[in-house]
This record gives sequence, C-alpha cells and structure tokens, in this order.
Amino acid sequence: MKLASLGLVVVLAVSTYSCSRSMGATSAAGKSGTQPVAITVSDKTRVDFETQIEPILKTKCQNCHFKGGKVYDKLPFDRPETIRTLGTKLFSRIQDENDRRLIRDFLAQQ
Repeated sequence: MKLASLGLVVVLAVSTYSCSRSMGATSAAGKSGTQPVAITVSDKTRVDFETQIEPILKTKCQNCHFKGGKVYDKLPFDRPETIRTLGTKLFSRIQDENDRRLIRDFLAQQ
C-alpha cells in the first residue's frame, strides 16, 4: 500500500513540475520549480450517480429494477435514494471490484 501511495506522489510531483515548466513558472530564486501539493482522501472526485453508478446497475439489473421491470415499483434502481438505502446489499449481483469501489465511494459521499 505504501508503494502505491509513493507512486501517486511521484506522478503528482512530475505532473506539477511539467505543468510549471511549460507555463514558465519560476521560484523566488528565478528558476523553474514546483510547490508541494498536498492530496488528501477528501480531494477525491465525486462519484456521479447518472454517469457512473446508473450504467453499472443497468448492465446488471435492467430487466427487473428499471422502468418496465417486475420489481421496479418496489426497488427502482434509477433513483439514487434506492441505492443509498440498499447500500452494499447491491453486491449480491455486482461482483466486479471496480464497480463495487465506485458504489462504495458514492455511498461514502452521502
């Protein structure tokens, strides 16, 4: 885990350095340089229901939980409130860990 975090810091430092050089940024000494960038977990990009979560649910749950489905009236998956209420119970049908991570992130930001 520490190695992965180190990789993120290195990538951010290189990206920041490249951006500052291409924009002609200079330090107080007159040389191109970078400022430290602090990244925290709270800086994550918010997960959007319509563009990120709903497409996952449509591929796994379209037949039953979307308009016209046999349990749509009871558990409509096109509504964020339903997903918040169910939480990780959704994982009985969603096995992909990347999809699960997105859903966890969506639930965590509520």
